[in-house]
Amino acid sequence: MIRLYDFDLSGNCYKARLLLAILGVEYERRNVDFFPGLKHREPEFLAVNPLGQLPVLEDGDLRLAQSQAILVYVARKYDPSGRWYPLDSPEIAGQVQQWLGFAEGLTATASAARLADGMGFDFDAEAARDGAHKLFAVMDEHLWFQERQGQDWLAPGAAPTVADIACFPYVMLSEEGGISRETYPAIRRWTDRVKRIPGFVVMPGIFPAVLGSQ
Repeated sequence: MIRLYDFDLSGNCYKARLLLAILGVEYERRNVDFFPGLKHREPEFLAVNPLGQLPVLEDGDLRLAQSQAILVYVARKYDPSGRWYPLDSPEIAGQVQQWLGFAEGLTATASAARLADGMGFDFDAEAARDGAHKLFAVMDEHLWFQERQGQDWLAPGAAPTVADIACFPYVMLSEEGGISRETYPAIRRWTDRVKRIPGFVVMPGIFPAVLGSQ
């Protein structure tokens, strides 16, 4: 069975939990008290990941870190439909990969502001907020154009992909870092669509879709 080294309040860990839940994959959770316990810095966890980063996924002999890499692995191995990480179209696959890279930018900005405000991490919160707003503006414009073309998701196609899973958590948690989504209507519509994916699960700070809000 898959083992996931996890922390409830981590958006990156939530990405893995969310895709595993949507795909109906059973797994064992190993909680690592990132904050306030700082257990990720202790020798026991550093033996699992010398970088001290969460999440880490173990599946048989495989040990894999980095949330985006975990999403790709889980999608390729456990999604028989192939829709979550589509490889039949180089164009779509390339755009999915592009948004996985974009998600790293959200971690460096929206997540950093949240860590600074909520957990006292030594980040420049104002610079992180400014960076997040720049990314949100790009994302909102992209989603607006997607909607004009009858597309609901970040990458082309009729179905969501790991790109949506990767970008969703730190967009939804952004207000915990003082980043309002009020001026990004296409993003707000997209987050509501993600919440309606069958198998969707929540985390602290991310709630189910509101009934009748479509």
